[in-house]
Amino acid sequence: MFGEPRKENQMPLRTVLSIGQCRPDNAAITHFLTSNFDVKVLETDLADDSLAALQSSSVDLILINRKLDADYSDGMEIMKLIKSDPQTEQIPVMLVSNFPESQEQAVEAGATYGFGKAELSSPETVGRVRNALGLA
Repeated sequence: MFGEPRKENQMPLRTVLSIGQCRPDNAAITHFLTSNFDVKVLETDLADDSLAALQSSSVDLILINRKLDADYSDGMEIMKLIKSDPQTEQIPVMLVSNFPESQEQAVEAGATYGFGKAELSSPETVGRVRNALGLA
């Protein structure tokens, strides 16, 4: 129940960094994540604030929008920065995109196969995120 203290045998809270989502999508993704997992969601908009969040917080999963809402730049560029840094390269990254070809490109660049906003309620998406969070 909401507000109850965490029990000793529960898995520790995970942190998800969500990069580049618009407000409605951030709300939907955050609801999806917190409804299915014991997670805290951090939100950033662009590369600078995302990299700063990664330096100041322990993050278990990164979700990057295909096109960043703030300036419509390519989310893959942030993923490449994250995957090229020895401090962050091991953190699982998932692309948020409904386009299978974008998902394939992200996987080729080191991401875990992600999901589109239209797939938030699917059991496959829950399973992918569970695996990426190391809960499987």
